[in-house]
Amino acid sequence: MKKILLVAVCALFSISAFSQKEAGFGITGGLNYSANGDYFESASNAAENPDRNIGYHIGVYGKVGERFYVRPELLYTRTKSDYDGDKFNMSKLDAPVLVGAKIIGPLHIFAGPAFQYILNTDFDGITINDVENDFSVGLHIGAGVNLGKLGIDVRYERGLSSNEASFINTNITTLQASRIDVRPDQIILNLSIKL
Repeated sequence: MKKILLVAVCALFSISAFSQKEAGFGITGGLNYSANGDYFESASNAAENPDRNIGYHIGVYGKVGERFYVRPELLYTRTKSDYDGDKFNMSKLDAPVLVGAKIIGPLHIFAGPAFQYILNTDFDGITINDVENDFSVGLHIGAGVNLGKLGIDVRYERGLSSNEASFINTNITTLQASRIDVRPDQIILNLSIKL
């Protein structure tokens, strides 16, 4: 499955180089705000400590089409979440395949599946034994504007396949392993530059 995903993303990047005038490729990056539970509760907690759940992503994208388009991306993503005062950090490769449409002028909307491969996880003071699945599937949905070669969009990402990590507190070894949900649940601010 991972090899098929990689071949599909590479093929879409290759096709984009030979497509219509608005098609092409570029670099992309931005900030990710991960939430645990209710976004409104997370937002009020973030006001006290603004960098609490802020992560980032950087990568490349390709685009095929003009009014209706397909935009595959390959991103390195680093997320940070807060669980009762402890920080949960995760590094992953994301490969969203977005299908979009121009609405009015520079405004466009998009949605599509996002494939994630978890590279590394770290939980403050706790050893993580196992992430249930290194590979998972999610959904991106969002809207943005294109201003020449510059694109700005806001997205919501949610993991669809359930995925948990088990961990053992290294200070208390008599307790059984606990589990946390590692599915993406985040708002993403993305900036892209067409090359």
